[in-house]
Order: sequence, then C-alpha cells, then structure tokens
Amino acid sequence: MALRDKFPEAGTEYLGGNSDGWEYRTVFSGSSLAQSYDMIRKFLDEEGYQEIPLPKNEQELLLFRIPTRNKQILLFEDNGYVHNPIKILFPNDRRNKKTLILCVYNEEYPNHLLKFHHILERTASTTKLAVVSSVQQETATT
Repeated sequence: MALRDKFPEAGTEYLGGNSDGWEYRTVFSGSSLAQSYDMIRKFLDEEGYQEIPLPKNEQELLLFRIPTRNKQILLFEDNGYVHNPIKILFPNDRRNKKTLILCVYNEEYPNHLLKFHHILERTASTTKLAVVSSVQQETATT
C-alpha cells in the first residue's frame, strides 16, 4: 500500500526511512544530484504523490537552495523545495553534493497545515515572549 494511503506509524521504518507518525524522512544519495532527484521523483510517484508540483530538473531544484553557510539561518529555514505535504531538502553539510533529504508529512495529522508551515511553533514562541515580557514588566514595577 502506498505511503499516502497508509502513513507509517510512529517508530516504524518504511523503505529505508523513518516515521514519527507526523513526518516520514529518508535520504537519497545517487551518483549525481540529478540521479538522487530522479529517485525522489520516482518514489513520490509510486507512493501516491504524483500530482504534487515539483521542480522540472535538478537545475531548477538548485534554485531553491538557500545560498548561505550561516548555520543559524539554516536552523530556521527549510533549505530546499517545499510544497505541502513534502519537502526536498539539501543537507546542511555542503560536502554532500549528491544527497537529498525527502520529508513527507502526514496529511491526516491534527493541525497538519499549521504544523507543516511552522505556524504553531511561531505562535508558541510569540506567546512565550509575551509572557516573559509581561513577567519582566511586573518585576520591574515591584
């Protein structure tokens, strides 16, 4: 059965990748970036994601790579192509020029869209900042 029809449960391995129930992550490493990307395209097609728009080739995929070595920026940004429910990411170690990381997300997961786009993380950190600021103001006035 295709990944899209039956998403792997948390803690399971599926075709060389691992799932936590929300995210399925696997690595493709061919003899070239083009071969790795072709393997991803074939995998997505076989697993029920054939209608997801993808870059037409590896040159177009490279346009989605963040042109920085600043690891702090790479912590907060997806370094690669993102289209719900998939991400095709470049490894942070630029020496792995032929490797791509495929992340597929469970569309049935609660708040899937908000979680996929990091909205829940942003609102949680904004709420934390507001609470810290409020506590600091109260402490300063007492």
